[in-house]
Amino acid sequence: MSAKRGVRVDISSFIGVPVALGLILIGQWLEGGSIWSLLQPTAALIVFGGTLGAVMLSFSRNDTLRAVKALKTVFMWDGEPPSKTIDTILQYALRARKVGILSLESDLGKIEDPFFEKALRQLVDANSPQVLRDVLEVENRGREEYDEIPVKVYEAAGGYAPTVGILGAVIGLIQVMQHLSDPNKLGAGIAVAFVATVYGVGSANLFFLPAATKLKMKARHEARRRELMIEGVLAIQEGLFPRMIEEKLYGLAAQIAPKREAKPSA
Repeated sequence: MSAKRGVRVDISSFIGVPVALGLILIGQWLEGGSIWSLLQPTAALIVFGGTLGAVMLSFSRNDTLRAVKALKTVFMWDGEPPSKTIDTILQYALRARKVGILSLESDLGKIEDPFFEKALRQLVDANSPQVLRDVLEVENRGREEYDEIPVKVYEAAGGYAPTVGILGAVIGLIQVMQHLSDPNKLGAGIAVAFVATVYGVGSANLFFLPAATKLKMKARHEARRRELMIEGVLAIQEGLFPRMIEEKLYGLAAQIAPKREAKPSA
């Protein structure tokens, strides 16, 4: 009864990055500046190296690696729409009403979603409604906090990058002050100073913080989807008619998705 979750391309992420960078570079070009003037390896090394070091100091190795792997989720997501989750719940609700809750035990090993599998197992084990709710809500909160660790990493990077950019600017200006007697070296030092600031502020506001926001939205989407599972399993335990369960879950789903996404039109 559990279908595989397909990976979907997040169009807004793929479009957002080139739009942001492209329009900024076009603006630079329209002002008569050279796009190549923004390519400063020294400034990039200072800003991105410093930011990476600060992030690694702030978080564990596993958390940092998880954040890197989570980049895939920003652009390619295997999230399940609420309507599909509800359809799966209704299949089990119909079976439980016709054959009995214990009949669901035979399908437990076939369920791909570990949270839903645990919810149905708790249901089959005939735990009381309050115990069932408490156990599942605690796990849901724990999973949401775990999913938001990459969010915290990118938020931290977004805070460090502008500051490190200012540090790069100061380093560049120090070099300028040390070579006031040599005009040929002034240009390079000034370029590093200003481009480092651009890299810091730009990477924070065009990548790190937007990536954190996107990951947070997706983590919360999954948490709200698990809430649907909790309410669905409790409704099955209560013995509600599948039609009532459907109306209840779509009412809850309207809070986490537009109506057209939560409940496809007939």
